[in-house]
Amino acid sequence: QVQLVESGGGLVQAGGSLRLSCAASGQSFSGRAMGWFRQAPGKDREFVSAIYWFGRSTYYAASVQGRFTIARGNAKNTVSLHMNSLQPDDTAVYYCAGSDDASCSNSGCFPYWGQGTQVTVSS
Repeated sequence: QVQLVESGGGLVQAGGSLRLSCAASGQSFSGRAMGWFRQAPGKDREFVSAIYWFGRSTYYAASVQGRFTIARGNAKNTVSLHMNSLQPDDTAVYYCAGSDDASCSNSGCFPYWGQGTQVTVSS
């Protein structure tokens, strides 16, 4: 059974930083894309960032470009999201996702999901 477990969420003031981590088990994600999504209260889940396997290509939503950085860990089944200059609009539950494909940047090709970690940014 594939499991993805997020950690690192919390409460931070506007302008602050947080680092989210995700550890996967039950299946190797070597050769597969991993990503982050978020869902704010009353809104649909939205894409935040993805990292492909080949070339380590990274992709970001326009709203986080330049502020967030996604990275694969030395352990192949880990992925992190470094979030800087956080704003109240970044408040959401953040989900880690894993794909069976080498490249994926939309929720439709991410069949594996974590339970989410809450990020709250106060103004």
